[in-house]
Order: sequence, then C-alpha cells, then structure tokens
Amino acid sequence: MPSLEKATAQGRRIEAHRPWPRVMVDDALWQALASRLSDGRSSLLGLWGEASAVHMALYDDRNKSVVVATRDCPSGRYPSVARFHPPALRLERALRDLCGLTPVGLPDARGWLDHGRWGVTAPLGAAPAQSEQATATYSFLPAEGDGLHQIAVGPIHAGIIEPGHFRFTANGETIVRLEERLGYAHKGTEALMTGRTLAEAARLAGRVSGDSTVAYAYAFSRAVEAATGIAPPARAVWLRGLMAELERLANHLGDIGAICNDASFALMQANCAILRERVLRAASRCFGHRLMMDRIVPGGVTADLAPSGAEALRELIGAVEKAFPRLVDLYDNTASLQDRTVGAGRVGAALARQYAAGGYVGRASGRDFDARRDLAYPPYDALTFETPTLEDGDVDARVWIRIREVEQSLSLLVAILDQLPPGAVATPVPSEAGEGMALVEGFRGDVLVWLRLDGSGRIARCHLRDPSWMQWPLLEAAIEGNIVADFPLCNKSFNCAYSGCDL
Repeated sequence: MPSLEKATAQGRRIEAHRPWPRVMVDDALWQALASRLSDGRSSLLGLWGEASAVHMALYDDRNKSVVVATRDCPSGRYPSVARFHPPALRLERALRDLCGLTPVGLPDARGWLDHGRWGVTAPLGAAPAQSEQATATYSFLPAEGDGLHQIAVGPIHAGIIEPGHFRFTANGETIVRLEERLGYAHKGTEALMTGRTLAEAARLAGRVSGDSTVAYAYAFSRAVEAATGIAPPARAVWLRGLMAELERLANHLGDIGAICNDASFALMQANCAILRERVLRAASRCFGHRLMMDRIVPGGVTADLAPSGAEALRELIGAVEKAFPRLVDLYDNTASLQDRTVGAGRVGAALARQYAAGGYVGRASGRDFDARRDLAYPPYDALTFETPTLEDGDVDARVWIRIREVEQSLSLLVAILDQLPPGAVATPVPSEAGEGMALVEGFRGDVLVWLRLDGSGRIARCHLRDPSWMQWPLLEAAIEGNIVADFPLCNKSFNCAYSGCDL
C-alpha cells in the first residue's frame, strides 16, 4: 500500500509551498485521493477553494505526513470528494457558496454558508455577481415514521451564545434525527483577508473564534513563517507555548463546569468558573490581555512575559493543583451527575476516525491524534507530555479527556517556565511571495491555516479551518436515541464553534 507521498508523486509539485508538499493533480489522481479517504488510508484535514482551483489537505496516519492536492478548475467544476467521503460534504457546500466551484456528483445540492443575504454570489469566485437580498428556502432532510414531530431550536438562543439552528425530529422525548444549520455568524473573514498586510491579517485571524484567539494567531503566524522561510526567536517560541497552554487551561476549566451545569449541578460550574477566572487574570498580568489577543504575530510575539509574570503563573499553577483534584472527586462521586453523563451522546470510534475528529471529541472516542506531538512543532518538540485517549465516546469520556488535559497543561506550564530562554521576542518578516501551511493544536483540536503571499508580502489568499468542521456532524450522530432534555448536555460536551465554521 503506497504512502500518501508516493501516491501523489506523479503530480506536479509546487516548490514555493512549505513545509509540506503541494501537488497539482488531474481528475484521476484527485479521485484516487478521495478513494484513499473513503477506505481510511488517509484523513481529511481540509478542503477549500480559490477562483479557479480547489485544494485538499490529507494526512497519512501511518507515517504522519501531510500533502496538499490541488485541482485546477478552468471550467468551474471538479469531481466531488463527498461522493466518496461524507466528511467532505459541508466543506464542499461551503466552497461552492464562497468560490462558485461546482463539485460534480455532490450528494447534497443545498447551500451552506450562503443564506441568500449577502447581496453577492460566490464572493471569492472568478466573477462575483450582485444578487437580490432574499432569504433562500432551505429544506431540512425528512424523517418518516408514526408519531414523529419536529422541534425547532434557534438560531437565537436563550443564553448569550452564538446563533445556530437545530431541527430535531423526535418520537415523544426520544430524538430520532438532528439536523444543524449554521452560517448565521458569517463575517466574510477570508474575503477580508485578501490584500491585507500581515499585521492586519493577523488581527483578523485572531478573531475567527474568540475563545481560540491564541490558536488561530499561532497557526497563522506559523503559516506565514513557513511561507517566508523564517524562524522566530527562541524566547518567542516558548512564550507562544505558554500562551497556548493558558488558553487550553482556561477553556477546559470553563467547559467542565458548563457541562456539569447543563446537568443541573451548579456547584461544579461555580468552582470551575473561579479557577477559569484565575487563569484569565494571570494571563492579563503576564501579557496584558485576558485572552492574549494580538499577542502572537508573524515573526514572534508582541508582548514579553511581564516581570511578575513567572511568579503569577506559579501561583496560578499551585492554586489550580490544590483545588482541581477536589472538583474531580466531586464530579466522579456524584451519582446524579454520573447518571446524566455516562452513556449519553456516544460517538463510535469508527465515526471519529472517518471524520478525523480532533481534540477531546476525537480522543474520547479513541482517535489518538495531537498536532503538538504527531506534527511536532516548537516548543512541543522539546517537551514531554501525554495525550489522553478513551474509548467510550460519551459525555463522561469527553469530560475526562478535558480533566486529563488540564493536568497536562499544568505540567507543561511548569516545564515551559523552567526552560524559558532569554533573548529577543520578534524578528522581521521579509516582504516576499510564498505559500505556507500550519496546524496548531487548539483546545478544541487542530486549527489549520493555509495562505499565499504576493510579491509585496500581502495576503493573496488565506484559508482558516476550525476543528469544529469535523465535529459538528458527529453531534448529529451522537444525539440520536437520546432524550431532548439531554441535548444541551451533549451539545456542551462538544462545545463546537459557530463563528469558527461560519467564517
């Protein structure tokens, strides 16, 4: 069985693309690569387009290699990947809405991001056209059977959360189908990126999904550095790792409490919220911003660790290490809470692998992938840590993955502080053309950024892929057979991004 790189060897390699190869392929090779996805020989990392080309990033699990395949589309058409590999379906629907390229054989002809409100069709396509602003009719998939009824939830929700629509079909209280509709938070981010300076584009990248601002800025900066062939100073590299683990720690603590709160166990929510607030205050004390927004940029970082930063972080680590084990015991020994989380919202291992689910969603269902380790980048290539995995794939397993990752992040923070080198925190980025790609492990999973720079060093095209693209469809599968009242619990255990996918 040939490796991914051997399978694409007949394609024409684009030399300007770093660090992984990008190859131009014909229809036959494109479909052969789609076949590799369908039979599990490769995993789909991303699928995106331009005015007259479509790109597909694949990952070979056996030798941990990445390849980007590109198919020119002078006629505006290309063979659908989703026809062979269902996880590509929403990506291709979004690609068609944005770029106007038609996936031949696409099993679902409905739009995804375009709700008929943009006033323009295919804004990233070769010939964007003006259109009347009118709400497009959207037909949800049918479900047939006796005693079925539908429940419509959203896009506006009772809580202060992002918009998304959930259409349930239920038999009494039992859910037999869930279908999601997203796109309400579309901001035109990728169109806004085009023509921007690196400084302007970095700010946009950090605002794709606010709870992952570090991960997105990190991935964007690494992609720029790959495209231009530069390396940030050593101190900047380690400071980036520090910020990434603080972001992971804050989000996991918040999620653990929120999941328990959706099971009506507010005590966990209150205590986890206190710890999360301590993390955010420590981040502000260290880097001048609670979310560390705009602190990671191409070439390094914009803020060094404050003089009292190391002391603040060690105080934080001590406080969390003292309080968190008691909360873990409380979670594990509260029978009423376990009754709600154990067995609810299961995702099977085969489905998690098929969808290349990252983060706690994938790892709770046995998919052992972590970009920090498997596509190792600094400083993680010099650090020792564990990637916890479980097999049960339920709400409880997703909680436990978060618990173990909290413990690993605390350990990583100590290791980074102990090894933090002195020196500069930024280096200039040359204004030159190039192509780059990066995967960075955010708290939800792997964040992908691919970009092309023009001769003046501005953004010619930038694509940003949130891990939630691979996780939202699994929520639909996980909720089947559960009761309606357990949806908030299952949904929060996934905590997929709306804004990150709506772009």
